[in-house]
Amino acid sequence: MPHTVENKKPLMSRVRRIQGQAVALERAIESEVECTAVLQQIAALRGAVQGLMREVLEGHIRGHLGDDALSPAQRAAETDQLIAVLRSYLK
Repeated sequence: MPHTVENKKPLMSRVRRIQGQAVALERAIESEVECTAVLQQIAALRGAVQGLMREVLEGHIRGHLGDDALSPAQRAAETDQLIAVLRSYLK
């Protein structure tokens, strides 16, 4: 995936933030902190994952579906793959 290679550094920064938030959530649950703090951490983690998904998705659409060199059959196949991923993500 060329778009993930080109944007590797900012994507990896996002992934590391997500890892940190997941660790913080784990600690919060283990420490039995107040429910609202746990909920806020879950919301922050969800937002971070959605931001990562949005960034990779945009790169995929621009890099793959927006490629003028694609034949109609290739574009249809790429579209079907993307729809399958989005259905899985949005379950």
